[in-house]
Amino acid sequence: MRVLLAGGAGYVGTHTAISLLEAGHEPVMLDDLSNTSSVVIDRIAEITGARVPLVVGDAADDEVVEGAFDAHGPFDAIVHFAAYKAVGESVAQPLSYYANNLDTTYALLRVGLVRGIRSFVFSSTGTVYSDPADLPFTEEATRNLVALSNPYSKSKLMNEQVLTDVQAAHPELNVTLLRYFNPVGAHASGLVGEDPKGTPNNLMPFVARVAVGALDEVGIFGDDYDTPDGTGQRDYIHVVDLAEGHVKALENAAPGTTAYNLGTGNPVSVRELVASFERAVGRELPKSVKPRRAGDLAATYCTPAKAEAELGWRATRTIDDMTRDVWNWQQKNPGGYEG
Repeated sequence: MRVLLAGGAGYVGTHTAISLLEAGHEPVMLDDLSNTSSVVIDRIAEITGARVPLVVGDAADDEVVEGAFDAHGPFDAIVHFAAYKAVGESVAQPLSYYANNLDTTYALLRVGLVRGIRSFVFSSTGTVYSDPADLPFTEEATRNLVALSNPYSKSKLMNEQVLTDVQAAHPELNVTLLRYFNPVGAHASGLVGEDPKGTPNNLMPFVARVAVGALDEVGIFGDDYDTPDGTGQRDYIHVVDLAEGHVKALENAAPGTTAYNLGTGNPVSVRELVASFERAVGRELPKSVKPRRAGDLAATYCTPAKAEAELGWRATRTIDDMTRDVWNWQQKNPGGYEG
């Protein structure tokens, strides 16, 4: 299967490219490199022995997408990772989030449908679920756009609706909505991992940079949530488990629109994650409690049973596996890909 990975040089996309290669498929990356580096191509080759073609450009530009098809197509499928993804930043910059996260989908669909793609896999999020009373979230849990707390989540739910409507108009198309819970971890080789530009918005890369001395302390944003230790709980999933979920979704795609939760089903608190990282590092890390962040929820975690039943997929790696692999990546790459 030949697969176009839009936003494919990013964190999840890079690991998915490796999993696709290992499963005998042919990935091609399209990425503007705004939050990653072309170095990932060399790193993937070192791991797999294969060089993945990279088209540098904006996935929201029809001409760029057409150029990818002209140079490397035809494609059997598109996997759409190309999105802005920081919850707090989306509250401060809603227009940027709506424009980017929707325009990329429109361009990929406009070109992909004309060029005859069979499958479209969308990188969605577990934060599309809007009612905490539904925990743990199944794929049928409440998704109320007005009730969602931030533009990032709203843009993802809007995309899900767009894709559902487009599939209804094109019954031959397979649309799979993968609702990620919190991806963390890195490839066991330490050659690829999460390398956000500037100060990380997500907890795990922030903790890793504190551990290597690049940042002063871990900020715990709120310790008064209604959770066992007062800190927010998340369903952390190893990025390699997540990547393998994309392969299973592509290999089991069927006409229609289907959503799957990709998570472990086991909530882990901020304090528990930091403690796991401290075990990996072998020392305590400086940390302090700060006010809650806009848009954050007390807990989000899922029931991933549908993916296991229908795709034959389940997450197998633990939180200690995740923190160990992140620490391995960060030690080998203290300044990230360009460091």
